Amino acid sequence: MALTFLKRTMNSLCAVLGIGNSSSIHKVAPGTDILSIAPNLSLQKACTWDEAFNSNFSTTPLEDIFKDKKVVIFGILGAFTGICSDEHVPNYKNNIDKFKEKGIDSVICVAINDPYTMNEWAEKLQAKDAIEFYGDFNGRFHKSLKLVTDLSHALLGTRSERYSAYVVDGKIKALHVERDPTVVTVSDAQTILKEII
Repeated sequence: MALTFLKRTMNSLCAVLGIGNSSSIHKVAPGTDILSIAPNLSLQKACTWDEAFNSNFSTTPLEDIFKDKKVVIFGILGAFTGICSDEHVPNYKNNIDKFKEKGIDSVICVAINDPYTMNEWAEKLQAKDAIEFYGDFNGRFHKSLKLVTDLSHALLGTRSERYSAYVVDGKIKALHVERDPTVVTVSDAQTILKEII
């Protein structure tokens, strides 16, 4: 019932705003250099509070994540949310060997969440060995890319769009953003795998 409400609300909002395809308002597109439009930003790798405290709350610069690497990144609405837990992350986890066969250095899941929540969630899904989880605790990364959506009506506030991207040396080679964030149709592992040559 909650999922149906969320879908209806999102569809109504898009209709009221005249948004046929949310990707038309995004700043990023294939060819965009993430390191240029989001300079000096970092993400927070999933960890426990004690691990963060002992590292003086260190973060991971985007350069360390993307530079000279082939990366698949997918954005979700939030840790412990239905579709993200039941479908999106398991879909990538179950295809991790195919990504490795294609020479992908890392598969990353990121959400506008704190790294502690992301860590608990990743452990619950038993996915930390396959996927790297990062928190974008203040949303600066996603706001820089204009990959945010307002889900206040579902008590989630500002969240990441549901998307997937294939990134080589910081440059987006392929990007798929869901028109309806409550489903996984174009941001799944199989779709992005076809983009990797």
